[in-house]
Amino acid sequence: MKVNGEEKNLTSPVSLKEYLLSEQYNLNHIAVELDDEIIKKSDYDKVMLNNQSQLEIVHFLGGG
Repeated sequence: MKVNGEEKNLTSPVSLKEYLLSEQYNLNHIAVELDDEIIKKSDYDKVMLNNQSQLEIVHFLGGG
């Protein structure tokens, strides 16, 4: 699987939500594109990842 251009190896299929939480992502501060499609936050637990998946994860940052 590729995450932001970096190769990652999954030992078994996992839900997008499980993967993001295992990698310490704050689900409220990111947007996710999977295989060129933006995924709704409400679908994170339904979408399954495998070693052919290509993820792009964007963080939202605040500032002032």
